[in-house]
Amino acid sequence: MATIVRFEDLDIWKEAKSLSCEIIQIVNVTELKGDYKLRDQIKGSSGSVMDNIAEGFERDGNLEFRQFLSVAKGSAGETRSQIYRVYDSGYISEKEMIRLTVEYEKLSRRIANFITYLNKKDFKGIKFK
Repeated sequence: MATIVRFEDLDIWKEAKSLSCEIIQIVNVTELKGDYKLRDQIKGSSGSVMDNIAEGFERDGNLEFRQFLSVAKGSAGETRSQIYRVYDSGYISEKEMIRLTVEYEKLSRRIANFITYLNKKDFKGIKFK
């Protein structure tokens, strides 16, 4: 595995960013833009996935990074749940709902796999030297 020096280099962050952009696009082009509470919730949770990956990475320690990855994974699940609510409210098609929930499930698995990878590493982080 190549050394990652910036959170922007992490594939899981790139995926989270891409999915967050898709959520923002849905908000901008559907009537979801007028459903203020649901709109703000799904924009917040989808952004939280990428933000927690970034924040954990910047903490310079594997222990905190794993904790923030766990929070990011939770936010991915929260977003997936909200996608069902967006569908149930008639803002997106069933096809779009299925595609997005599958993509968020994949992202959750990749985050979990990365946590497992970090659990096997002895490196605690530069702040613990």
